[in-house]
Amino acid sequence: MPLDWSADHGRDLFGSLVGYIVYGLTLGVAYATIDRLLLKLFVESDPLNREREGPGLNILRSLGWGALAGIVGGLVSSPVMFASGVLPQITGLETPFSIFRGLLLHLLVSALIGMTFGLLFRHESSSLGLGVMWGWLFGVIWWYLGPMTFLPLLLTGETDRRVSAASTLLPSLMAHLIYGAVTALIFLLLEERFARELLLNPRTSARELRRIRPVGTPAPALWFFALGLGVLLPILLG
Repeated sequence: MPLDWSADHGRDLFGSLVGYIVYGLTLGVAYATIDRLLLKLFVESDPLNREREGPGLNILRSLGWGALAGIVGGLVSSPVMFASGVLPQITGLETPFSIFRGLLLHLLVSALIGMTFGLLFRHESSSLGLGVMWGWLFGVIWWYLGPMTFLPLLLTGETDRRVSAASTLLPSLMAHLIYGAVTALIFLLLEERFARELLLNPRTSARELRRIRPVGTPAPALWFFALGLGVLLPILLG
């Protein structure tokens, strides 16, 4: 049979795109966890490569920065979340108490998601611009995971991954992009402030510079491609 790259066929297969995104995220997190565990056990445990701080303190610092950045990102994106109808859908009736409860729930989830950003994207950005781009990609991924997958499962017990459902949720995509950008920006500012203190010490400056991802890697091209597909496909197919 010939290849069918028509828009109609793409609409029929849009649901599998969400499944592939969930699979890719699970694969990436599992690979990163195993990779960092092996580094801690077999490389960084060597006395010559030993850190001045233990891995537990670094993880706690990443979680704390991520939670703070996530709360700020949740506050900035909350007006769009209310306007798009995602938060009223969670809280039910639009009473003052339910709106306040929805905002608290939104900030709690934002902090938890920000923690995952802190664990996954620390030392991944060499500039504020690249950090914001990582945040946009992070926000797009959580748009597919949140309103497209986890939220329908919690409310109805099933997911609707059709293009029509994605088109209905497109306003919340802007909120997730804002959340990802603000979370990444705040996290990177906290990370750079801490890194500046380490760079002043000759004993830690070389190690800290070695941790930062170089500028000339293909990572920006990859996340730009993934970001473009993740945003444009629901719009074009819808």
